[in-house]
Amino acid sequence: MNKREELIVKYAFDLKEKFDIDADMDLLRKIAIGLGPSIYNPDSSTVSSSDASELERVKHNFLIKKLGLNDEPALDQVIASVIEQYGRTNRSKYRVVVYYLLTKYFGKEAAY
Repeated sequence: MNKREELIVKYAFDLKEKFDIDADMDLLRKIAIGLGPSIYNPDSSTVSSSDASELERVKHNFLIKKLGLNDEPALDQVIASVIEQYGRTNRSKYRVVVYYLLTKYFGKEAAY
């Protein structure tokens, strides 16, 4: 198993353990591939919920640009909800998992 596949298995485990979600492995893999080499970097592979600019990047670069959603306050509320479910004190909020949850929430699987 290569490093990317090992990470995808780790993300699927995180979804099952923290959210009781059986991951759509095809979608999870596509999101991981879409993030490219950033999934291997300890800093860029996670989302810092305490950094407001980081959450803005998630909103603008992922929800608006990638998923094609309109910029509205509801986007901030959904991001906050995902962060709360993941646990604000959890330091390992994997970007792939956050993006997966947001993609499923908005029903935008076709973006991948």
